Amino acid sequence: MNEIQAIADAVSSFLWGWPMMILLLGTHIFLTFRLRVPQLKIFKAIKLSFIKDPDSGGDVSQFAALATSLAATIGTGNIVGVATAVALGGPGAIFWCWLTGVFGIATKYAEGLLAVKYREKTSDGTMLGGPMYALEKGLHMKWLAVCFCVFTMIASLGIGSTVQSNSVSTTLFEAYNIPLWVSGTLFSFGLFLVVVFGVKGIAKVCSMIVPFMAVFYVLGCIYILFVNSAYVWPAIKLIVVSAFDPSAVGGGFVGGSVMMAARYGMARGLFSNESGLGSAPIVAAAAKTRNAVRQALVSSTGTFWDTVIICALTGIVLISCVLSGNLSYDNGASLTKHAFALIPVVGTPILVLGMVFFAFTTSLGWSYYSERAYEYLFGKKNLMGFRIFYCLTCFAGAVANLALVWSFADSANALMAIPNLISLLFLSGVVVKDTRRYLWNERLDEHDTEIHH
Repeated sequence: MNEIQAIADAVSSFLWGWPMMILLLGTHIFLTFRLRVPQLKIFKAIKLSFIKDPDSGGDVSQFAALATSLAATIGTGNIVGVATAVALGGPGAIFWCWLTGVFGIATKYAEGLLAVKYREKTSDGTMLGGPMYALEKGLHMKWLAVCFCVFTMIASLGIGSTVQSNSVSTTLFEAYNIPLWVSGTLFSFGLFLVVVFGVKGIAKVCSMIVPFMAVFYVLGCIYILFVNSAYVWPAIKLIVVSAFDPSAVGGGFVGGSVMMAARYGMARGLFSNESGLGSAPIVAAAAKTRNAVRQALVSSTGTFWDTVIICALTGIVLISCVLSGNLSYDNGASLTKHAFALIPVVGTPILVLGMVFFAFTTSLGWSYYSERAYEYLFGKKNLMGFRIFYCLTCFAGAVANLALVWSFADSANALMAIPNLISLLFLSGVVVKDTRRYLWNERLDEHDTEIHH
């Protein structure tokens, strides 16, 4: 087992090493300039995400589609992942994490556009879409679409189900001594009650929980920043300066280099917001929207909220706590836990509640991704059986040691990105064409009859 673990870790490290980061970040930058910096439209996109398009084709509202994709991205990575990046790469890692989020908005925009552009309507009226349909219909590369779906299913059973239930059961055991099997049973049963209703049930629950948990988490961060108000601006300055000069850190942080800060910050940013991985466009395809560009804009806000706001806020909280003397870099992955413990009475419960809700909705989001991948490969045959199997893996994850699962899931996650990035790069002309028609020529209110079929 140790040898298998070592091999799995080596494969994961290679896949998430510099080649993948250069490929992902390179795509982000290429699409940013090819699409004339769509990040400048972010406030228009946020406004659109709250406007319903009821007379348009689709299964759920644009906001519900966004909430479901956010459910899968805003999770333990924001809470634990940022702390890990800081512990390994120093405060400068937060700057690189934030920068990947800014550029990643363009990639999330392009993914959303292609998802709606190439979606299909089934005989029962359900909308199906995502990178597999863009690869098959846009590039005629069905074999690569099949590869994407296989990697999606493997990743979902790791990062989507077992890893999330494990983080919940471990958190509840450490905080309140609740047995692992009890947490696992409640998590799996609660998940089944939602996924049995399909995308509409998942989207409805995510639309309620995601804004609620995000607001609570952000309020907790704001309280800590208020208490540490004297250290907020120094923390921001340290984050920016140490991104280019790690020797400026001091304060107990040993080692580090610009390359280390960039590597861990970029990896966390890319992994956290999932721009380019191909997951979010699967649910974007289900949105009720007049044209693909409207949903593309709404999808792009997911990366803005996840990385540009929440990851950055978490990072500033952690560094301000270190500068105030309440924390040290030695706390590592538990930095966030210690930071929230500084809030009297409600600090730890807010973080525990956040971890539970974040993990639960991440599992919901990934259950939808895996279901659509399964349906692409096998049709609707035994779909309910697959849903039950997905929920059972959550129970297994809650009571098991997950080191090996993490490595396999990380690898599958990275492998999802390769077919998706191929579709984004080779179909970027299609993205530009629709963007010119609807966004640059200010015709966002027009209906595109093609996307309803």
